[in-house]
Order: sequence, then structure tokens, then C-alpha cells
Amino acid sequence: MRDHVIAVDVGTASVRAGIFDKTGTMLSRRVEPLRLRRPGARRGEYVSDDIWQTTATAVRSARLASGLGPERIAGLAFGATCSLVLLDRAGDPLPLFTDDSGSYDTIAWFDHRARAEAAELSATGDAAVRHSGGSISPEMQVPKLLWLKRNRPELWQKAGDFFDLADFLSFRATGSRQRSLSTLATKWFHMAENADPWPRALFDRFSLGDLPERAGADMPPCPPGKAIGKLTEAAADALGLDCTVTVAAGMVDAYAGALGALPHPGMKAPGEFALIGGTSSCLIGYGPEPVFAGSVWGPYFAAIYPHQWPFEAGQSATGGLLNHLLEIHAEGGPATEARHEQVNARIASMIAADGPGFADGLDILPDFHGSRSPFADPAMTGMVAGLTLDKSFDGLCRLYWRACIAIALSLRQILEHLAENGIPATALHLAGGHRRNPLLSRLYADVTGRPVHVSPTEDVVLLGSAVNAAAASGLHAGLEQAATAMQTTGHTHNPDPALSDYYESQYVRLEILQACRDALRSADPDAQRE
Repeated sequence: MRDHVIAVDVGTASVRAGIFDKTGTMLSRRVEPLRLRRPGARRGEYVSDDIWQTTATAVRSARLASGLGPERIAGLAFGATCSLVLLDRAGDPLPLFTDDSGSYDTIAWFDHRARAEAAELSATGDAAVRHSGGSISPEMQVPKLLWLKRNRPELWQKAGDFFDLADFLSFRATGSRQRSLSTLATKWFHMAENADPWPRALFDRFSLGDLPERAGADMPPCPPGKAIGKLTEAAADALGLDCTVTVAAGMVDAYAGALGALPHPGMKAPGEFALIGGTSSCLIGYGPEPVFAGSVWGPYFAAIYPHQWPFEAGQSATGGLLNHLLEIHAEGGPATEARHEQVNARIASMIAADGPGFADGLDILPDFHGSRSPFADPAMTGMVAGLTLDKSFDGLCRLYWRACIAIALSLRQILEHLAENGIPATALHLAGGHRRNPLLSRLYADVTGRPVHVSPTEDVVLLGSAVNAAAASGLHAGLEQAATAMQTTGHTHNPDPALSDYYESQYVRLEILQACRDALRSADPDAQRE
């Protein structure tokens, strides 16, 4: 009896695979590390075959750990970062760089090499720009492809397929080149609400008129909750499954997280947002009508549920910032989960002794990898004020804690920006790796003044892909029915009113430091940082 599904989440540094039953219970979960090349501070590249092989390893080990045979698996769904996979006409890697370790044919989601192209696209005022918050991010696929055409014309001429990573995994699994409506809507300027969904005038302006055809994205896309196809024999062998398994349309990881975290349209109250916190953070909501705001990506028709309009704000470096601080500090080291837990435990004892102000005097701006919202500036940088020569472990903990506060204050600033544009938030549903960080979970409520609902599911991003797989494979009649059956209610952090004045004062300090940064940048307007 086929009564279970497999969910895959390909993040920045690892692949996670989980086995779920039709009630949303996760039987097993496995994590495998990914190899990432970093040729620059704002650049990153992967080997697509590495990603596929790592995914296969994670899926096989998760199924074996669950004790289930292949005949128990009904469906499979991929969620992934919006990294861009480049293939030639034969379906082989189109490498940006090659060495003894492999052919790096995939531009990482966080790669900002296309910053100039993104700015040029933004200046057109096209409808696609409006659906990108008025400023197109270099993390989107069209500016990356424009960069490729201009800077690597020899690769452009050989191109056969360009895939969002989730679509590449579906392609490797099924052999189908059909793309997901979710990936095309959120990262490719595809607007399914229009008779011609592609912004042809914009593409023609940059000599990209054949982009959908050249990218292999010219066929009608598949919406979430529907099937792309069945596993091929080769894929089934690699994954340790069989060819009866149904593969759902893939999703960008944050939107899979929103599917797992947010109530479905029949249950969601206005103002409920998913906060998907990992290397970066995405704040996602949706509604029956489109809403627009500066630095807010979307709205994207039917990118999660049919006839709904999701939108997204975000922070470019949150978990990535905390990892960075561990890695550069004398008392840090590799940013393992165990090391984060050690730092969190010490901070908890320092708060118990001296309150949340134990590290006052340190102030941080968390924009170490640019700003998505509310400033929409990929060139923006972070700041740290109040440093001393302290190299102790407690000194690391103070720095880490103030970075956590800065991340939460920045989230509050985004929520205020949304409210000013008629999109008020009433509650946050926390998913992703930040769910496992007790400091951030608590801070998000205390700093923003909103309740934060934390799912009991260990990995809500995986749960969203499991919901997707269950709908596509027929375990449930559709996405809403799957979400109803598989989501569960967890605990809630309500804001502590006794701390509101303290965090209000910290918010004022954040704004002071932002003004200082603005003044410094104005004094050196030609400075460029990569």
C-alpha cells in the first residue's frame, strides 16, 4: 500500500530528505552536506550532478531509516533554493568553471554577479519590475541569464536548458522538461494571469526575446500539488525507489515552507505570514487579491495555491550572518549545530543573570549580504559598533546575541514597512532552521510584538514539500485537503510586554546606526563592494 511520501529540501549548504505519512508525521530525516565553491564574497557555484547525487544519498538513507520498502512510497516533491542550473543542448553541464573537483554549472541563489544587469532591468519600469517590488534582485534568474549572455557568450551559444534548481531535480527524476508554475512565477517573471505570461517587451529590449524557448521554459508550467511525472528507471535506481512514484511540481524552498507553515486559504486569517528562516529569511504571505509594495517581491499568481497571490519580503543574511560570526571569531570555529547550541546555552545563562541587556554597547546592522527589504539594495553592507579587544568565548556570545537582536529588529522594520503599505502582520508562523534556535524564536515575538507560532514538526519546509507530494500523488484530493490533514498546531511565543520598552530603545539605536551608514556611503558614493 502506497501511503507515504518523500520530501526533499536542497538548501545552501546541505540536502535534507524526510519520509512522511499521510497525517504529516515525519518518520525519518537525513541531512547530507553540499559542496559549494565561493570564488568571491558575493558569488557561489555548485556542480549540479553533485546536488543530484547528494539528494539521492539523502533520499535512500531516509527511506532506509524509516523501515519502509519502496512499495510504500506514493510521491516525491523537491523544494530547493533558486540556484540556476546551466545545461548544454545534450543535457550535459555548461560549466562556468572547471577544475579537478568538477564542472561548476550552477549559480548559487545568493550570487550577486548580475547586480548591474538587475539595475538595468529595474530601470525599465516594466510590469515585471512592479511585481518585483520596484527593484529587481540579482538573485532572480533573468538578470543572471543576461549576465551570462553578456559575459560568457560562448556558453550562451551552447545553451540547451536553464533550470531553477527545483525544476532541475524534477527533470533528473522524471526526464520531463516541464517547469513548475511556482518557480517560474517567483524567479522568472512568468505571469500566469496574463494571456501571454512572458514579458516579451522587456525581453526584446535586452535581446532576450527567445529566452523562454532557449531556457526550455516555453511549455505550460505545472502548478503545485500536481504531478510532473513518474520516476524514470535510472532515477528510481539512484533514489532507491521504483518507477511508480509520482513526482510533484517543485517549489522554491521558501514557498514550500510557506505551504507547510501557513493555514490554507479556507483557514488563514488576514495578516498571517510565514517566516522561513535559514541562511537567509523570507517573510511570505498570500491573499485573494494582489498587493504591491516597494522592496516586496510579488505578488505572484498561483505560486502556492490556485487563485491566490503570494508575496515575499526578506533578509539576505540571517542564519548566514550567525554562521559567519562563529567562523571568524577566535572562540568560534566551524558553524555546526552543536556549536550554535553551545553559544545559545551560554547566552541563556547570561540573560538569566543580567537580563537581555547584558551585551549593551554592541550594535550591529545585519545587512552583510545586502538588503532585500525594506531597502532593496544588494550592495548594502553590515556594521558593528562597540567592539573591544575581547577574544573570549563570552565575547563571542555577546556578539552573537547582539546579532540575533539586530536580525529581529530588522524584521520589525520590514513589518512596519509592510504595514505602511497596507499589508499589516498579525501573526508569524516560524519555519526553517531558526525554529531550532530558541533565542531567535523568542526574540521574534518580543521584538516585533506579534505572536510567533512554532510548528511541532521538526522541519516545516520539508512538511510543505510533503503536502505537495501528497496532493500530487493522490494521497489527498488537493493541496488544501493535504494541508488540513498534515499540518499540526504547535506552541506559541507571545510577546513579553515587560520587554517592549527595552526593544523600543534598541530599535532607535538601529536607526541611529543606519543613519551613520547612510552618511558614510554618501561621503563615498562611488565605492563598490563585491
